[in-house]
Amino acid sequence: MSPLPHDIDTVKHLCDDWFPTVYPDLWYRDVTSNKKLLCLAATYRGAIVGMIVSELKNRTKIHKEDGAIPASSFSVDTQVAYSPRLGVVKELRKHNIGSLLLESLKDHISTTGQEHCKTINLHVLTTSNTVYENRDFKQHLHLPYYYSIRGVLKSSKMASPMSSTSMAATIPGPS
Repeated sequence: MSPLPHDIDTVKHLCDDWFPTVYPDLWYRDVTSNKKLLCLAATYRGAIVGMIVSELKNRTKIHKEDGAIPASSFSVDTQVAYSPRLGVVKELRKHNIGSLLLESLKDHISTTGQEHCKTINLHVLTTSNTVYENRDFKQHLHLPYYYSIRGVLKSSKMASPMSSTSMAATIPGPS
């Protein structure tokens, strides 16, 4: 499911808990109502317990640090699912909710005619290894002191699926 506009306060609270960045109110409105963002939520007993936020970007429009992913040999219209936000409530971590959200994102991309999307880039703290390693993602880039979390500098890394040329092994194209 996707969070809805009436979920904005819940989404704000969860993002404040999960993510190192403070966002303006407009970002939360976009997450809960802007169709340009792919935002999927996991729920348990009617409450949001996990969420992934992704944006499809043309490979020529992604951040410089993501430039090597996907390969420059891809056509100009190749898209990347840039996913800098994946969070799960602390009490339910280690229950495969993050993996379920990643799989749901891949399924959504493959079933909605996004045949130009060739990879998913995850931007994660260096302490967040389990989700991406268990889903056959690998680190492509280490970004020292990329985030400032409550005044403490933290490193980040960029990860994408093991397939270096496409997502064909993990995101099937339309039939």
